[in-house]
Amino acid sequence: MLLLTYILDTEFVFICFYDIFATFKKQESLQKENFINPTTMKKNLLSALLAVFALFNGALAQEKTTLSAQVYGYKGDMVYFDCIQTPLIANEFHTNPGEEHLYSFDCDRLVCMTINGRVNVILQPGDSLHVDVNYDGKNVKVEYSGTERAVANNRLLKSIDNLKRSMRYKSQLLGCVALDMKPAKRVDDSRVLLQKATALIEKSKASNEAKNYVTALVDYDVYMSFIEYPVMYKSVRGLPIAEQEIGDYWSITEGYTTRTDTESLSCPEYASLLMRYCFYMNDKAAHEGGKQYAMPNVMEDMYKELAAFYSGEQRDFVLYTLLRNFIMNGQEIERADALYKDYVENYNSNAFYKSILDMLLQ
Repeated sequence: MLLLTYILDTEFVFICFYDIFATFKKQESLQKENFINPTTMKKNLLSALLAVFALFNGALAQEKTTLSAQVYGYKGDMVYFDCIQTPLIANEFHTNPGEEHLYSFDCDRLVCMTINGRVNVILQPGDSLHVDVNYDGKNVKVEYSGTERAVANNRLLKSIDNLKRSMRYKSQLLGCVALDMKPAKRVDDSRVLLQKATALIEKSKASNEAKNYVTALVDYDVYMSFIEYPVMYKSVRGLPIAEQEIGDYWSITEGYTTRTDTESLSCPEYASLLMRYCFYMNDKAAHEGGKQYAMPNVMEDMYKELAAFYSGEQRDFVLYTLLRNFIMNGQEIERADALYKDYVENYNSNAFYKSILDMLLQ
């Protein structure tokens, strides 16, 4: 009950973590025998998608990128390819064990694709990647082949997953609270993850762009654990942060510089970290000034703080993500209208962000 109370207590949890929750929700739905086929929903969105397709297509490079997969042991009726960055890159295929499902598309920068919401792969313009996906109960085994860069990039991504698995490092903080993992252990484990992951990234033959994206994913795990987990544990378990044996909470991110590269600013998980980091730093400033701070718990207040804290491309990215996640929640969408207008007039410089919001608001 305490855990449920934490989840429902604030819009922040849903808005900031919408992409992560949506991914797990899709994983669960795809594992059910009689899941709802999303074809009907996609048809309803078709007219809106076509409205922004011309803008999106004109901005993308013409060099084709190809993802193919052979899926074994999968019980669902359909195999889905979805892009995390945009709903305009997606495809679906009827399940046929051993059949090659092939999809070619245009992109002008690195994208992350999911296969059945379970397997993530990184693709850059012109890459060709083939993935063998083998379902074995709850486990999924993958093997890569294709162009050299694509294989190297995805082996790096897989190596980080393998590292987390070997450490029994859970990505979901709510799961850690449910298991009563002590904050001191979570913080220590996160420091070890950062050190080992950094070493894997440095020695990898992956491209710089892929290294940027993977680093953003690692930063999300590590620094969200530093910032959010002590607060979450206090809220659910009732143990004050000062008694959690994690050291000085206000210096736990000392030396960290938020990322500004293109790849990090296309990573939904990193957007969640940027949001939480803003509120943490504002809380820290209030603490140092002897003042009380209340983290914003409604979308309008979050928007205001994020807009004041960040600038340039970081601000564009986090405000777009905030608005997109709120709209996709599907409740009280009219509340986004005024903020959307302010965002477009004052902060938006990325035409693609605007096109996606326009599509969602139709």
